[in-house]
Amino acid sequence: MQIPVVNVMVKAARAAGNVLLRNMNRLDALKVIEKDRQDYASEVDEQAEQIIVKELRRAYPEAGFLGEEAGIQPGKGGALFVIDPLDGTSNYLRGIPHWCVSIALVERGEPQHAVIFDPLRNELFTASRGRGAVLNDRRIRVAERRDLDGALLATGFPPRERIHAPAQLECVRELLRSAEDIRRTGSAALDLAYVACGRFDGYFESGVKPWDIAAGILLVREAGGRVCDFAGAQTAPLDQRGIHGRALIASNQKLTGELQALIRQSGYAAAIG
Repeated sequence: MQIPVVNVMVKAARAAGNVLLRNMNRLDALKVIEKDRQDYASEVDEQAEQIIVKELRRAYPEAGFLGEEAGIQPGKGGALFVIDPLDGTSNYLRGIPHWCVSIALVERGEPQHAVIFDPLRNELFTASRGRGAVLNDRRIRVAERRDLDGALLATGFPPRERIHAPAQLECVRELLRSAEDIRRTGSAALDLAYVACGRFDGYFESGVKPWDIAAGILLVREAGGRVCDFAGAQTAPLDQRGIHGRALIASNQKLTGELQALIRQSGYAAAIG
């Protein structure tokens, strides 16, 4: 049985998902803005975020909000909802069926509850700290692969990090000596959810923001995995203190260490500082 705050988060995520689904047939008519170089948002992102905030605020009027579109909205207590109303905007705007809604409840910089909802597949990932991770009411676990041989990994090439592309591509070249393949799906939140349920063996990326990863980090941890930065350290606070992009590795306990070592040896970790 889900705890009350997760039920409210699920309701908010489903409401946002309905907004996104309704607008899929009018993609050509949507107003799109370029927030940064090759970093886009649409009026639907904003509408979906407003729906989420409205639903959450109705139940938790003193909570704060950190959203990709509206930024920080301080609350009166320590609870902060970290929201990505549409993770995978570029996919969505091009009609590529791979995007999701991501919501995390963060306290003192650490995620306590998480919801990632894929409306197209009706897949609902949820987690609460100390209670495990679930996909559509089924317990999930990270994959048990013990080394990089044959691993299926995921990464991203964020526009704001293109200065580091040569180092990242060198890292990819080194990984492909052992790994089966590397996917670039366009949604960090779903990449982490897929690590949590064992579809991907691991994930790494630099330049990700709290709203991209807060929910996914908790899912991976509660599914028995490990999350760290490229130096192998704990992740930065997942609130406004960590608003600048950071690097992330997620996998099972064994493979996370191997990924981190190769990322360091390839020069990628040093390139991003």
